[in-house]
Amino acid sequence: MHVAFICDEYPPGVHGGVGSLTQTIARRVVEEGHRATVIGTYRSTHDLAELDQGVQVIRLTSRGRVRGVRALADQRRLWRRIAQVHAADPIDVLEGPEPSLWAAPTRLGFPTVVRMNGGHRFFAEAEGRPTAPARSWVEARSIRRADDLVAVSEHTARRTAALLELGDRPITVIPNPVDVASFHPGSRPMVPGTVVFVGTICEKKGVRQLVEGFPEVARRVPHARLLVVGRDQLDRVTGESFTVALRRSVPAELTDQVVFVGPVEHDRVAELIAEAEVCALPSHMEALPVAWIEVLASGKALVASTSGPGPEVVEHGVSGLLVDPHDPAAIADALVAVLTDADRRDRLGAAARQRAVERFSIDELIHVNLDHYRDVHEGWAQRRG
Repeated sequence: MHVAFICDEYPPGVHGGVGSLTQTIARRVVEEGHRATVIGTYRSTHDLAELDQGVQVIRLTSRGRVRGVRALADQRRLWRRIAQVHAADPIDVLEGPEPSLWAAPTRLGFPTVVRMNGGHRFFAEAEGRPTAPARSWVEARSIRRADDLVAVSEHTARRTAALLELGDRPITVIPNPVDVASFHPGSRPMVPGTVVFVGTICEKKGVRQLVEGFPEVARRVPHARLLVVGRDQLDRVTGESFTVALRRSVPAELTDQVVFVGPVEHDRVAELIAEAEVCALPSHMEALPVAWIEVLASGKALVASTSGPGPEVVEHGVSGLLVDPHDPAAIADALVAVLTDADRRDRLGAAARQRAVERFSIDELIHVNLDHYRDVHEGWAQRRG
């Protein structure tokens, strides 16, 4: 079977959860004896084709200065290249995120899947901001064109169906996977007092409330330090770097204890999580965050949020702690509870690892994904008659 993916953030380089997810699934597709191709557009100087552990990765250069014109030109080049790949090695199924199919040709020689990791309308609602008409149109058109829909959590499936008025259209829920061999306990020594945040530095990730609550953590646990890991983003309201604003908000006496690491490669993420005594990822909303399940697989105590799919991922008080992500004091209290109680920390970490292995391991979920791809292809072929 040949599985193709549309992805504009495939590692290495700057990427988010979708890039990590695509790499995890694509690599395992190859390990299972199938073929995988990843195609996307990037702000680079030239096109590039490479192999990543057997995965064919095609990076097309995004060209043009006018955004709308560039987007259309990029899509035309993308679909021409997909057609070339299909002609050389027929694609059995093509998967992409919510907006990936809006410019797809009317008739394709293979079925398409949209994997919903939280699209434009999903996060606009969560952040209480208006939707952008153009992005809403692109998302709705893409999902209408998909032969099949997958969501990474029950919450994501439910809210997306309501927001896009999908009615009773079937949506299969397949959780995001984690490679429990790459993220595992004991890969590096834990550094006492270390709190690690991993994610995009923006409002919806809850990092502002985390930084606001950290002075209370430092007051009660003087040796505590906070590592903020991830790529910067401009504040939607002020247009300012979110990292710059956060740095300015840190009290002068704590500047050595709050470290802004910036973006790092995926392998380095595993090392930083391993050094943590507790990880804090109090997102205002998520679809099903890859970073959360990487922390669980690493056997770390996790402070996450009650919102969205939080209870689907973490059993509060068992495999982590769930807090109101808008409440800096609640975040601080949860961190202190872990940092001052080694037995509790260890219990949470052990249960977190078990949760990841039993529910989110790629070792199990790769077969769920492959079976689904087969079903999609067979159903599509039968409909074509």
